Amino acid sequence: MNTITFSEFLSLLFSSPSLFITVVFTLGVVLVNGWTDAPNAIATCVSTRSIRPKAAIIMAAIFNFLGVLIMSVFNSQVAQTIYNIADFAGEPRTALIALCAAMFAIVIWATVAWKFGIPTSESHALIAGVSGAAIALQNGFHGLHAGEWAKVLYGLLLSTVLGFFSGFVTVRLVEFLFKNKDRTSTMGFFKNSQIFGGAAMAFMHGAQDGQKFIGVFLLGVSLSKGEANTESFQIPLWLMILCSLIMAVGTSIGGYRIIKAVGMDMVKLEKYQGFSSDLASTGCLLLSSLTGLPVSTTHTKTTAMMGVAASRRLKAVNWGVVNDMVLTWVLTFPGCGFIGYLVAKLFIYIF
Repeated sequence: MNTITFSEFLSLLFSSPSLFITVVFTLGVVLVNGWTDAPNAIATCVSTRSIRPKAAIIMAAIFNFLGVLIMSVFNSQVAQTIYNIADFAGEPRTALIALCAAMFAIVIWATVAWKFGIPTSESHALIAGVSGAAIALQNGFHGLHAGEWAKVLYGLLLSTVLGFFSGFVTVRLVEFLFKNKDRTSTMGFFKNSQIFGGAAMAFMHGAQDGQKFIGVFLLGVSLSKGEANTESFQIPLWLMILCSLIMAVGTSIGGYRIIKAVGMDMVKLEKYQGFSSDLASTGCLLLSSLTGLPVSTTHTKTTAMMGVAASRRLKAVNWGVVNDMVLTWVLTFPGCGFIGYLVAKLFIYIF
């Protein structure tokens, strides 16, 4: 099983300009993920005023790290799926340039979405950008691995359909269990439950998205070592810490804009509803992580929130905000994929 120590990584980094640039762009994508994706995990507990934004960001940083660490120890299937999703075989330097282009394309796509306050899926942007670059590198769709892409499609179905219905069912179950309780007497319980739910979501965000970026990071390292055909690896602790810290910085920079779009503009939730959406989406993310499906934490969380709100009435959801989100989701695969393809072709031509 392939791995790399921190000292080996530093030696390789400063001896390979292509790897250095790729690492910078990859960390840039992790940073962008922190300010556009990670805030979804804590959107509901902040919007219901169960916890202050600064405290929620610190909590998210801690549990993102724990999610990366613990899930990587027990199950690194998500990282393996991303690592093997596209074919970067060939001349290692050219392949590394193409991967670098993919990261650059993702930063462009995610920054534009953040500018408009739309919680785009960095998971799908990552998959699309890497796939577009691989198509450019291999001059055809044979640069994609169909088996790994099938997991992406399964994950898309899981994160949207199951996310919505699990949110719907969970909030109905919570309402049934507490139907004879006085609303005021349960406020403290659901406030604390919201904090727990936000921590659980942050943990699963690290388990899912942290592993995805680690997979790409290690792919870059393998290419720089001329080992494009390595099929498995062991995730080093220093890489888990690095990705978690960069993600936390990103959340502290731009998190509130996404928290507002998801937790305040799209739906108005009470504390018990916020807890229900967090519980439902956490369950979906845990299931997908254990089965190695790379799902979107954004899709899972937002569709669970829609399901919770729709359990009372459909008009409780601001469908205008939802339409903007869905449009971004639909455009991510072809849009970011095409940008990845064009930038890869340009970088390969120039460098």
